[in-house]
This record gives sequence, C-alpha cells and structure tokens, in this order.
Amino acid sequence: MAKLPVHFEVRTGLRPDEITGDDRRFLFSAMRLMGSWDVFGQYNDGTWVPAVMERVIADDGCEAWRTTVALDEAGIGRTFRWTVRADTTDGRQDIEALPTEVRDHKSEARHRTFTLWRAGQTEVYHLTAMRRMGANKVYHKGPDAPPGIRFACWAPNARCVEVVRGHADSGYIHNDGRGIVGRPYRMARDCDGVWTTDPLIEPDLADFAAWDHVPYMFRVTRKDGSVRYRTDLFSRCQIGRGNKDPEEPASGWDGTRDDVDGTLACSVVVDPEQITGEFDEGVWPETDWTTPSAFWADEFTDGKPVPTRVEDLVIYELHVAALGFGRIDPRTGEPDPGTLADAIALLDYLEDLGVNCIELLPMNEYEGNAAWGYGSSHFLAIEFSGGGRDQMKYFVRACHRRGIAVLLDVVYNHYIHEAGRAQWMYDSPDDIDNIWYWYEGRPEQYVDYQRAALQGAGERPASGHGGYIDNLSTGYAPRFYEEIVRQLFISSAAMLMTEFHIDGFRVDQTTSIHAYAVRHANGAPADDARAFGVKFLREWCRTLKLIKPSVILTAEDHSGWSRVTEPVETGGLGFDAAWYADFYHHLIGDGTNDPTKARLLWTAGRGGNGPVAMTTFASALSAAAHASVVYHESHDEAGNGENTARTIVTAVNLAPLVGETRRWAEARCRVVAALSLLSPGTPMFFMGGEVGAAQPYRYNDFLWHREDLEGLRAGDGARLFAFYQAAIGLRRGSAALRSRAIDIVHVHDANRVIAVRRWDAGEQCLVLASLNARPFEAGYTVHSEGLPDGDWHEVLNSDALQFGGCGVTNAGPVTATGGALSPVLPRCGVVALRHG
Repeated sequence: MAKLPVHFEVRTGLRPDEITGDDRRFLFSAMRLMGSWDVFGQYNDGTWVPAVMERVIADDGCEAWRTTVALDEAGIGRTFRWTVRADTTDGRQDIEALPTEVRDHKSEARHRTFTLWRAGQTEVYHLTAMRRMGANKVYHKGPDAPPGIRFACWAPNARCVEVVRGHADSGYIHNDGRGIVGRPYRMARDCDGVWTTDPLIEPDLADFAAWDHVPYMFRVTRKDGSVRYRTDLFSRCQIGRGNKDPEEPASGWDGTRDDVDGTLACSVVVDPEQITGEFDEGVWPETDWTTPSAFWADEFTDGKPVPTRVEDLVIYELHVAALGFGRIDPRTGEPDPGTLADAIALLDYLEDLGVNCIELLPMNEYEGNAAWGYGSSHFLAIEFSGGGRDQMKYFVRACHRRGIAVLLDVVYNHYIHEAGRAQWMYDSPDDIDNIWYWYEGRPEQYVDYQRAALQGAGERPASGHGGYIDNLSTGYAPRFYEEIVRQLFISSAAMLMTEFHIDGFRVDQTTSIHAYAVRHANGAPADDARAFGVKFLREWCRTLKLIKPSVILTAEDHSGWSRVTEPVETGGLGFDAAWYADFYHHLIGDGTNDPTKARLLWTAGRGGNGPVAMTTFASALSAAAHASVVYHESHDEAGNGENTARTIVTAVNLAPLVGETRRWAEARCRVVAALSLLSPGTPMFFMGGEVGAAQPYRYNDFLWHREDLEGLRAGDGARLFAFYQAAIGLRRGSAALRSRAIDIVHVHDANRVIAVRRWDAGEQCLVLASLNARPFEAGYTVHSEGLPDGDWHEVLNSDALQFGGCGVTNAGPVTATGGALSPVLPRCGVVALRHG
C-alpha cells in the first residue's frame, strides 16, 4: 500500500525573545509527536509511537515544531488522533505540551483529531493565537527579509470579509462606510472559518512598516448579505480615548480620536517588537522607538526581588482611573480620569508603604474612559485613555525595579455590554450563529421570538434571547466550546505575561464561568455551559503555567469548590489561590446584614461593649489557610454594594470622623487590618484604606469621590499609614506570618478577644486581637500546649503612640510558663509577640 505524507506543526505564537524569567530563548528544548498509528503508518489506537519534531522559526517569527509522518493510504477516511510531549528549556521533562481538551464535556482528554484524506495535508495546533489572529507580521520572503502584514479574522458565517483603512485623525469608520481611506483588501476563508490576507497576492501588504499605526476595521458581509463594520477582536490597540459614540448625534462627538470611545473606534496596527523610547512623547504615532531587549535590560534592582509565590504577597488593589485627584478636563468641566502616569507617580508612596504586589482593576480596552473596566471589549488591547500598551510596560518595569509584582484583573465571564462593533452578531444576525456567545436551542422556541412573529407580517422576527446563558454577571456568557473564543482569553493572558511581563492575574467571577450558568428563558441549569467553563479554566491555567510556571493565578470564586485551587494534574482548575469573600463578611460586615456572618467591625461600630462573634470569625480565620486571598476591603466592598462603605466609616457606624470618633475608628481599623495582614491567607486591601479614605467608592460616580492619598498620608491618615507600614513590614519579614500554619489558641466572644499562633522554620509568633472597649492592663491570659515557654517579645502593638493609640504596650518580655502567658492587651488593639 502507498504511503501518504502528513505534516504536523505546533505553533507557539511566542517569539524566542519573549520567554521571560531567565535567559531562555525558546520555550521547548525538544518535542515529540505521538499519534494513533504504528511504525508502519497503519491505524493503531494502542501504543502510540513517538516521532521527533524539529524546531523552526515559522512565518510569524515565532517558535514552532514540525515533523512529517507517512501514513498508510488504507487509512483514508479514518479519523486519527495525535498529541505532543516535550521537554522545556527550564528543565521540565516529558510533559504533555498540548493544553487543549477535546470538545466533549464528559472528557478531559487532550489530543487533536483529523481525518486522513490526501497526501501532503497539514495538521496545525496553535498554543496561542496572538500572532495567528489580528494584524501581524508575516515573513513571507523568509526570516531574514522584511516582513509583510497578514490580517486574520474569525467569521465562519460570513459571505465575505475585507480589511478597510480609517483616518488616523478621526479613528472612526461610520456604519455607512464614511471614513474609509483607499480601497478594501479581500480576505480568503480557510476550513476553520478564519479569513486571512496574503501579501504574496496583495502587493500593498508586502511591507509591514508601511502599515505600522494604520487604523483599520473589517468590513463583514454577514450571512444574510448585510454589511457591518467590525473591530478586530485580537487588536493590540483601539485608537479612541474618549466616551462618545459617533453614530449618536446627541453624543456631541467632536470628530477626533481623542473623543471617540475606543471600543467603537478603529483597531490599529502596532509592532509588538517596538516600545516607545519615551513614556509620553506627546505625539501619535510616536517617532522614538526602542527594542524590547533594550527596554527590559534594567528591569530589576539588586536587593529588591519581585515575589513569585502567592504566599509572599501583600496585595494593594489599585484602580488607575480613580487616581488623578482634583484634575478636571478643561473641555468638559468633568473630572479627568487617572492614567498610568498617575499610577507610576504613586509608586514611591506604595514602596514606602511596603506592599510588594499591585493588583490593577481591568485594563483591557473597556467601555468609555471612566469605568471600573469590568466590561472588556478587546482583550489584547490596553485601555487607550489610561495610557495604552507601551505606558503599561513602563508601569510594570517601574514596579519591578521596586520589587513590586503586578497582577491584572481580567474578565472572561462576559463581554462589554454594548458590543455591536465587537462581539455581538459579528458575522450573522441569527442568534444561533452569534459566534462569540453561548446559545442553546433555536429562536422559535422562545416567547419573544414568537410574539414578534405574530405582530409583524413580513417583518423579521425579533431575536429569541431565551437561548442565551445568564451567569450572574452583567452579560451573556461566552461560547466556551469554541476554541477561538477560548484562545481570545488565553492569548490575551499569554501576551500580557510574555510581552508585558505581567506577573499574574486575578480572574473575575470564575464561579460565573463554571457554576452559575443558566438558560435565559427559564433559569434552567445550563450543564454543558458549566462543564465547558470548567474545561476553559483548566486550559487557561494549564497554558499559562506551561509558558511560565511561576505565573501567579488567583480566582474570584465564591463556590467553595476545593478543586479551584488544586493542580490540573490532580483534577483541579489550577489556580494558586481564590478570593475568600466570606472572610470580609465575617471580619467587616455584610451588605445584607446576614446574621450568619460574624460582622465584627459592623458590630463594634454600633457602639456598646457586648459580645461579638469571635468564635464564628475564628473558623473563617482558620479556613483562610487554604490557598486564600483575604481582604478587609476590596473595590466591591468600598461603598458600591447595599449597606457597604469604606472601612473607616463602617468602624463608627457612619458617624462623622472627627475628634474622639476618628480615634475609635482608626483603632478598630488597625485591628481588622492586622487580622487580615497577619492571617494565614494572602492579604489584600483596596487603595486608600491605609490612610482612612472615607469617600464611597461606587462604579457610577467614583470620579467625583476621589481622594488625595498622599495628602491624607501627610495629614489625618498619617498614623494609620504608619501602622500599615509596620504591620506589612512585620509580615514580609516573618516566615511564620507568611506561612499557612495557624492554631486558634484562644477565642472569647464576651471579651471580644481572639489569639492565634503562627509558626514556620523554627519561628513562633502569637497574635492577639481585641475589640473590647476597655484595655486589659493587668494582662490577658491565654494558654495552649503549643506555646513554648520562655520569653516572648512584643514586635507590634497597634496602641503605640506613633499609631495614634494610648500607649498601652508591653515594654519588656512576656514570659510563658506551662504554655500560659499574660500580655497587656489594649482596648481595640492588636499585639503581636515573637518567641525568643
């Protein structure tokens, strides 16, 4: 029988110089193909025979691996399976290097399939799609020749897709085609529904440099013949800086790119192998450029290592747009949102505070220019109004020079709410063909479709929205069973990790992805959507850990499902830690005043000196030891939810923060901050908590309630800032306090006291916290067999005078005998002791 050569290729989408973390130039040192055939090329689904693959630089300029296998022609028409195993350049051996699971909600298997049909067919797997999709360099004349440009767009239902150029000044192409520059460039469709251009056919596309910073869109002739102008969902830059919709006359768009909303504006060709030579050159496009290798050459500072373990982090949650205190846009008289320049200006303050990790609220392109960012539209673009892609790199480098890690909040549970130029109905007006969204059933099953059909003779029935998937977020769920949908999110994170040197991510509402999905029509569980959400999260974590094992992955997950933080190798999702929201509700309060929560601060803030639920909180404190991120304030709990407020306001039941009232407020704030910062969880707090920021933080009016953080530090917030400095420094300098080890040695609801032992590597610490309105000046006795005898020394006391306290401290050592000791304990205070 004749043999048919079949070519196999694994494309990483990663340039050799982008693999960060050491001196590696490539991700893989060796790769082996394995498939369901034997040494004779005959179908055999038993023992898969490995074939050595060869490393090449593909036409996208990235690392790829190739080999050819001769299969017996008797296998024509049969479906084969294949996968790859690899060694990595950082020493990992014989790992499964194909993170994508099969399209079966009941299976976690990872292999590709193909049907043998002719000699010379090529099977390709893309580890990431960031240089497959969008506008990218293509080395069509060889790796040493100048590259051309290749556009690629996923539109499987479209009749035709073309690239059209826009004006750089306006940054916009209207729905009727006004604003197009020059002629369109036709694209060809492949079997996956991906449309691409070819510089060998279109001479105008032969020179990438000629397209650098050119605005463009895709003109999509949809399934029904209607024409729509769509942005590139894999765009690395969206040109708009403002919040106006040019199709709405009442919006008052001034005709410039500075006034148009970036989610609606043109996408822009950018060269990812160039970084601006200055943070802000003052012109666009910029003219001064440098290479990534030169830019990142002095990224780190000796003696200031960037943390790589989630246990070592002290996280400061920062919203870039909420910076820029007092700045007003002279054109509108409205507050001017903060930018990455403001964030960099704050870094000396944050380094002085002592935090070693900044978690940014979402910075992928979002609606408007003054939002929280949780409605992302373009996941490979950085919000242009906040400073854009290159300024983000400057921010990350500035953080790393100070030993500060950067985590980015990312949102995959829904898209932007108004996605008419992005994901919504991209290539078809039919709900079942709404490719970026999960849809179940057919429109005619749903009432809204049937009602419209009866009302309008000859009119097209309205959409049957009942088949979309709700998931307790603010939009319909993505279609996670589509590989390119998953690759949009995976490629975004891989790009941010490799090109931007982001250290890790916090994934918003993972529970919406794997647990909350229901059908919009009736709320019935959407089991397949939940299952594919699980598969997506595993693939996302698996891919990022494959590329960079030290990447820090955290999840906002409220399910309590233990598998969220278990390794994918043992059936888990693969996150390093999950947000523990109940810790906040037990420590601070609950927006619904849920009596099952301890609500320590809320109770204390209402006055009196009755019992507080320390016993209930003790359980939460112990639970925090399980791969948790804990917080005494986050963006959600800083005033946006019902019955929520900034921590210092909750501490005195919304009373005015003056005189003795502020003194009590700060004392209670020091207690809850310490219980978070010295807990076995990874501590986090929201910007401003360290200086007693009191203005409510809400998604719809945060710009009108910005506070002067550095001004507060120099004024009323100075004492609280000093306490945060001390508590953060104590945690970062103590192996015991960074560990997950905890023993509740004492808890007393009536006395409002809790005491916990922390230990690691021979170090023993004891933390005692009291919300009692009276001090225990004669000493408060705690006893535990785990407490070693001998002298214990006070290393932190929140009642110290420099923190604004009354000075009730332990001046000398506290001696333990028989596992019992009696330190002085101030009113509303925290004492930390170290043994020896």
